[in-house]
Amino acid sequence: MSQKFLRRNCKRFVKLGKGKKKAQAWRSQKGRHGKMREKMRGYPAIVGIGHRTEKAQRDKIQEKIVLLVNNLKDLEKATSKNLIVIGKIGNKKKLEIAKKAKEKKLEVSNLNINKFIKTMEKKKWN
Repeated sequence: MSQKFLRRNCKRFVKLGKGKKKAQAWRSQKGRHGKMREKMRGYPAIVGIGHRTEKAQRDKIQEKIVLLVNNLKDLEKATSKNLIVIGKIGNKKKLEIAKKAKEKKLEVSNLNINKFIKTMEKKKWN
């Protein structure tokens, strides 16, 4: 997995991302005496050519190819080599996809299948 690069002092100031993960983004150092820019020891690493992820690992999660599923037709394309990510859909379709994925024994990244099916059956989504 590649290294996480953050801007200097992002943990210090709220406007730079303290307590806000989304606001923590990479910005290159431009200061005259910037310790990160000068690559001094003890300071965070800066983005460079040698930090790219290996080609075999790129665009994968847990060494599986990510597949976005929005309907049952997309789910039929999935195999055990895929990691399923369910798209922005309603609960009725999500329940159908979850049941089918459980049947096929496929791994879903952004949903706990058993818990979701249990809560939806309590609400009687059928």
